[in-house]
Amino acid sequence: MKRLFFVMNPFAGTKKANKVLPQILSVFNRAGFEVIVYMTQQQGDARRIVAQRAKEMDLVVCCGGDGTFNETVAGLMESGADVPIGYIPAGSTNDFAASLGLPSDPEAAAMRIVNGTPRTFDLGQLGDRYFSYVASFGAFTRASYATPQNIKNALGHTAYLLEGIQELSQLKALPVRLELDGEVLEDKYLFGAISNTTSIGGVLSLDPKQVDLSDGLFEVILVRLPKDLSEITECIQAVQKQKYDCRMIKFRSVKALKVIADKDMNWTVDGEMAQGQESIQVRNLHNAYRLMV
Repeated sequence: MKRLFFVMNPFAGTKKANKVLPQILSVFNRAGFEVIVYMTQQQGDARRIVAQRAKEMDLVVCCGGDGTFNETVAGLMESGADVPIGYIPAGSTNDFAASLGLPSDPEAAAMRIVNGTPRTFDLGQLGDRYFSYVASFGAFTRASYATPQNIKNALGHTAYLLEGIQELSQLKALPVRLELDGEVLEDKYLFGAISNTTSIGGVLSLDPKQVDLSDGLFEVILVRLPKDLSEITECIQAVQKQKYDCRMIKFRSVKALKVIADKDMNWTVDGEMAQGQESIQVRNLHNAYRLMV
């Protein structure tokens, strides 16, 4: 019998997956899997346990938010196992799941996994941290990890917006130098994102025609401080039209880049905080893992 390792964050989102856990497990049993269940209790649990157990399994499935998925992929990379992953999105925002068009209903997501086929995806590496869909700095990035979990659970995506509004009075541009595929960009930026997704924070959306999650490239968005009202207007229009290259915004597709900034400039990696460094290398690990879609 095939073995399935099921890792679940029971505190994720509104805990809707908890209510249908027997149905989820039944889907896997009917598909011929012996299911081993592990419930995480704290940050880092999913990464640790997947790194330990992945080689024994035929399939690893995680149920939780973007952070749980990030840890699961990181654990798989550490294990060295060539095992496909299934993802049941159950967090507050589920950005990466939205990019993939995964069902928001947990039972339907489980059905998609057992009836799906594995597809390879790129993975980002920021220093020694992996990211499945985005690494960002500057304005509003703090909201994803600073918002208390109980507020996220109660308000969902609205919680991130409210936390972001509180940051408005503290907005400042950060001096950053980026060396990317032979080009150098240096300015004071309000916000920067290195992504492999069509949805960033549920606020910025990229045209799916511009984003291929398996092409070995990142999409880089940099927003600098506006000089006048016309630039603000131009920026708003760019966001609305999903055409992110104007006077205020730089948009690039790159394989790798080096970021030089103040060591106190922290990052957000798939919704979790990452410590800043004066110089940090960002790499695209092409077709690094397989996901059931």
